[in-house]
Amino acid sequence: MSAQIISSQDFSTPARMAVSFRLILALYLIIPVCILLQLFDGWFWQYFLKENMPSNTGHFLLYQILFGTPHIVASAILLCSNGDYLKLYKPRIFRMTLALAAVFGIGSLFLPYYVFYVAVAAWTVLHVLKQQHGLARGLCKLPSPHFYGLLGLSVGAGLLIYLGIFLQAKLTPEQVEWIKLIAGNLCVLLALGTVYCQRLVATAFGKWFLWSNTLLVLSSYYLFIQQYYFLAILGPRLVHDATAYFFYVTHDYNRHHQQPQNWLYRQAKSWHVHCFIVLPVLSFGLAFILQAYGDQVVNFITNYWFGIEIRKAVTLGLLGYLGLMHYYTESFTWKQDSPYRRYITFSK
Repeated sequence: MSAQIISSQDFSTPARMAVSFRLILALYLIIPVCILLQLFDGWFWQYFLKENMPSNTGHFLLYQILFGTPHIVASAILLCSNGDYLKLYKPRIFRMTLALAAVFGIGSLFLPYYVFYVAVAAWTVLHVLKQQHGLARGLCKLPSPHFYGLLGLSVGAGLLIYLGIFLQAKLTPEQVEWIKLIAGNLCVLLALGTVYCQRLVATAFGKWFLWSNTLLVLSSYYLFIQQYYFLAILGPRLVHDATAYFFYVTHDYNRHHQQPQNWLYRQAKSWHVHCFIVLPVLSFGLAFILQAYGDQVVNFITNYWFGIEIRKAVTLGLLGYLGLMHYYTESFTWKQDSPYRRYITFSK
C-alpha cells in the first residue's frame, strides 16, 4: 500500500470487517523479539544463532516461501481475479510492462548490473517503509514536510542497511565502514526527527505508531552492525507482509463474503472453503510451488522441446516481474478514491 492519508471517515464507515490499527501495531513486537534473540545469543548460547543463521535471506528457501513472494502473489491474484479491477488498470499495467522490458532489456546493454541492483533495492525499501509510514501518517496527522522528512531518512538508512547486507560479499571493508557510518548518522537524524515530530502528534496511540516505524529502522541498523543480518531483515519484512495481508483479506472478506463477485470465490463457496482463508492459502501455495519447483519445470520443458536451459526463469524472471509490478500497482490501487478502498475501513 502507498502512503495515503487516512481520514476520519475511514473510522466511521460501516463494514463487516475492519483493518485494526492495534493489530498492526502488535506486529512491531517483532522488534524486541529480534533484539532479545541477539542478546540471548551472546549471553547464553555462545553465538550459536550468529554462526548458524543464514547471512542472506536469499540463502534460505523457507524464508523466501514465507515472506516476500506470498504477498506479492496475493496482490497479483487480488488484481487479476476481479475483472473490473483488471479492466480498469490494464492500460497502466501494459505501459509499465513495456517500460520494464525497455529498462531491463535495452538498459542492460549499457548500464552495469549494480545500477539495476541499487535501483531495485531502493524501490523495494521505499515500498516497504512507505506503506508503514503512510498508515502512521493518518494517525499522527503530520504535516507533509515532517512526514516526508522522516520517510526520507528512513528510506536512506534502510537502503544502506539493505545494500550492506545483500552486497556484503562484494564490498570492501572500507566500503562497509562507510555504509555503517552514513547509515548510523541517518539513524541519529531519524531519532532526533522523531523526537521533534512527536510533539505534533495529539494521541499516545499515534506516538506509539510514530516511534514503532522509527524503531523498525533503528533496530535493523543495530542488528546489521552486530552482524545478525537475518534478524535485521526479518523485522521490516514481517511487519510489511503481515500488514499487506490484513488489507488483502479484509478487502476480499468484505467484497465476497455475502455474495462472491468473481470465479475464485464462487468456486471456494462451492467447495465450502471460507473466504477468509482463500487468498492466504492460495498465495502461499503458489509461492511454494514457484520458488521450489518453478525453475526446474521451465528447464525441463525448454530442454525437452528446444534443447536449451533458461536459468531462474521463474524465481528471477517471473517473480521479479511480479515484484516490480507489485511495487508499481500498490502505489495507486489503494488510494482513497480507488475501487479497492470501497471495501476497506479502519478501527483502532
